[in-house]
Amino acid sequence: MPNTHRVGWMGRAAAALVLAPALACAQTAAAPAPSTPFATGKVASGEAKAALCSACHGPQGNSVNPDWPRLAGQSAVYIAAQLRLFRAGVRDNPTMKPLASALSDQDISDLAVYYEAQTPSGLEADPSYWKAGEALYVSGDAARAVPACIACHGPVGRGNLAAGYPALRAQQSVYMIKQLNDYASGARYAGGDAAHADPNSIMMLTIAKRLTPEEIRDVASYLQGMR
Repeated sequence: MPNTHRVGWMGRAAAALVLAPALACAQTAAAPAPSTPFATGKVASGEAKAALCSACHGPQGNSVNPDWPRLAGQSAVYIAAQLRLFRAGVRDNPTMKPLASALSDQDISDLAVYYEAQTPSGLEADPSYWKAGEALYVSGDAARAVPACIACHGPVGRGNLAAGYPALRAQQSVYMIKQLNDYASGARYAGGDAAHADPNSIMMLTIAKRLTPEEIRDVASYLQGMR
């Protein structure tokens, strides 16, 4: 793979915080605050328990398989919430369901705080696509009611801990493309109660449908190069 350009975005990102539409974030402002894993989670315990997870998610959560997400640096609140959704069968994934089913609440808290404490690393952005992806991330597309990703996921892609919005920086682009397509098609969740089980899903189930395949590819490439 040829050398690619590492994404640079701080200047425009800071300015876009003022301009980016925040309507999507406001849609879930009244949702109950996600339970926190920090009260009982222990990084050392999570490290030991992550040995099985590393087979797919890589050492310290830095997956080398593009089909599996990087967990390093991910919000502990988000990880804990998603593991509970997998355990309950709300997130529709035949691999994660049996694994998550074996986890106790303490296991989930330990794993969540462990992975948040790790540093993400990985691939760079594709030079053919990241500029367009940056524009969408920073500014959105008001004409089609597509809010800027930065409004919820932040100028450096670290998400929003209080609201439970995930970190996106350094995420595998292949994985991101699949998740956005699954949001658009409804395949990410099983059953019809996803909005109740995961209130933050409401905005993504809506926004993803408004994105073109090219936009999904572009923003996924941009996120892969974000550090």
